[in-house]
This record gives sequence, C-alpha cells and structure tokens, in this order.
Amino acid sequence: MNIDFHYGVIYVVARWAGMEAADAEIVAHACQYIDDSTVSGVLEFKGGQTYERFAAAHGMVDYRNFLQISDKLVWATFHFLPGGEGNSFEEKCVCKPNSDIAKEMVRRGIHDRTAGNSMHRLGVTLHTYVDTWAHQNFSGIISGWNVVHELRSDDCAPAEWRQQLTAFIERECDIVEGDVIDLVSRVGHGAALHFPDLPWAKWSYRNAIGREIERDNLPIFLDAANFACRAIQAFMKGCDEFELQSGLSSAQQESLRLVLEKSRDHDPVKRLSVLGAALERGEFCDLSERLPDYIGKGPGSWKANAVGITARGPEEEHAQERVQKPEWTETFEQSDYRKYHDAVQQHRQVVTREVLPKFGIRLA
Repeated sequence: MNIDFHYGVIYVVARWAGMEAADAEIVAHACQYIDDSTVSGVLEFKGGQTYERFAAAHGMVDYRNFLQISDKLVWATFHFLPGGEGNSFEEKCVCKPNSDIAKEMVRRGIHDRTAGNSMHRLGVTLHTYVDTWAHQNFSGIISGWNVVHELRSDDCAPAEWRQQLTAFIERECDIVEGDVIDLVSRVGHGAALHFPDLPWAKWSYRNAIGREIERDNLPIFLDAANFACRAIQAFMKGCDEFELQSGLSSAQQESLRLVLEKSRDHDPVKRLSVLGAALERGEFCDLSERLPDYIGKGPGSWKANAVGITARGPEEEHAQERVQKPEWTETFEQSDYRKYHDAVQQHRQVVTREVLPKFGIRLA
C-alpha cells in the first residue's frame, strides 16, 4: 500500500474509531513513516550522547542490498509479514492476509497503552498489518514464490508488463547487469510492480508453481481498513481482543469504497490529494474536516523538529548529520521522531524474537 492508504485511510479510520484528530494524525503519520524512514545507524550528538535507529524501508530494487541479512529484517518484519503456512521455510515466509501471526503481532502491538509512544507503536503495527492484505502471496525474502508470470490487468498486457519491469529496474538501478531482472523478480512484489498497491486495480498473474492468481484490490483494501479500525477500537478501549470489535459500519465502508474507487491516478501522492479533498467535502460518512499535511522529510518533518536535520534523502541526511551534529535536548526525548524510532525497535524485537519463532520462523 502507498501513502494514500497508510496515511490518508488510516487517519480516516482512526477518526471513525473515535480518536481525537491530533492522536489520529500521530498514528497515521507513524504508519506512513515506515515507508519513509530510510536512515539507520547511530545519531551522534555534540555532547557525546548517541541514539541508534533502524531503517524500516529500503529501495525495492536496490540490488546491491539484496543479499544482506538485514534486508530480511526490513521487508519481512515491516512489509511482508510471514504467514506461517506451509512446510518449508520459504513457504512459511509467504505473506498471508490477517494470518495468525499477524493477529498475534497486533495483540502485542496494542497491549501496552500506557507507554509514552503507544500511538507510534500502533501506527507501526498497522502498517505491517494492512500490508498483509496488499502483499499477500509475496514474500520478504529472496524466493521463487515471488516470481510473476504473465501479469495482466486492464492497464497492462503481458508484453507491456515485461517492458515496464525492465524499464523500472533500469531507472532505479541505473544499469541492468547479469541476472538483476531475475533477482528483482524474486524479491517482494518487485515483479508485480505497483499493482498490489493500487486500491482499484483488478489484475491477475501466474505464480511460480503455475497457479493462476486473480486479484481485485478494492474489497481487499476495504477488509484491511475494517480490521485496522477494529485494532484501533481495541486500543482505545484498553483490550487486546480486537477481532471482537465492531469495525467499520456498512455506511462507512461504502463511503470509503466510493472514494478509493474513483481515485485512479497511478501517483499515490495525487491519490492522497483526492482523498483529502473528499474528506474536506464530507464524502466520508460522518466526517468533514481537513486532512493534516504529511511531511516525511525536510523542514517541518518529525526529524527536523527533533534534531534540525532538514535533508530529504538518506545520503544527504547522513552527510548533514556528520557536519551538523545536533544538540541533545529534552525536545529530542519528547519528540515524535524519538518515540517513532523506539516503536520501530520494539516492533522489530517482538516480531523477530518473540512472535515469528512461535510459528517456526527464525529471521534474527
């Protein structure tokens, strides 16, 4: 899923669940920031203090990193949560919607509501949770289960898909060398391009074992929104049994369906703009308000507000951190940036060290 769902839809769903606007903004921001949090390593302060961060996203076709163990901790932990089904390790790592693993992760993610970063942890959890719907049948490890044959949609014939895939890799990697195309085809949903993340898309493909997979994303996304609402409702009530909550009403689901169906631009930022305009016009059931601006990088971002780093890319951020070491202050300790990164570390620890091993999967 993209920013239109992770930020826009999650904000709307949180408001429907009864959250105050300021709290809903924190949850939605943390949910989307998973895709924008690309800087890892130790942040050094002028006085000698240090703070360690873990990147929750990498470029999908950064083939230089494909063989690094750390990438499993990114893709499988935050974007392609293993479903735990099947016999082999590869099969168990295939992502499945609303799996038992996903439900256990949600229960763990909403359990500690007294922590100072509980809403940030909820947002991080929701990102991984709703992605189990969008990324179903793909895997966060290098695997033949990710191979896509003859992708078809109303927008793309098989021959056009192959051309688009090649062009995408050449654009992102600068050069296609050796078996890079084959490698990308075995990582995440790289071979399916952006089709898993388009809310309205109807598409199909033949998978690695010759099975025809039919996808209609809209009802899948609505189901994800409904269960995200249940998780937020449980969080607010102080209980862990989120599956027992009421979720979205039929009227809320219908208004969400209409907005997602009509917003058909392939640019997720433009889709977010359409969603924001619909919210302001009152097209979402019982809601009529302005969608808060999302600033992932640069001036006004969580990072800039916490430590004054305003660069917009990972390399530029690292360079600015080296030249302009920030002052450690209480502002940093109370910042959304620090609370979010703590939530990322907590989520990673719980998923890789506690939840996945219970289901026979060890990634760390």
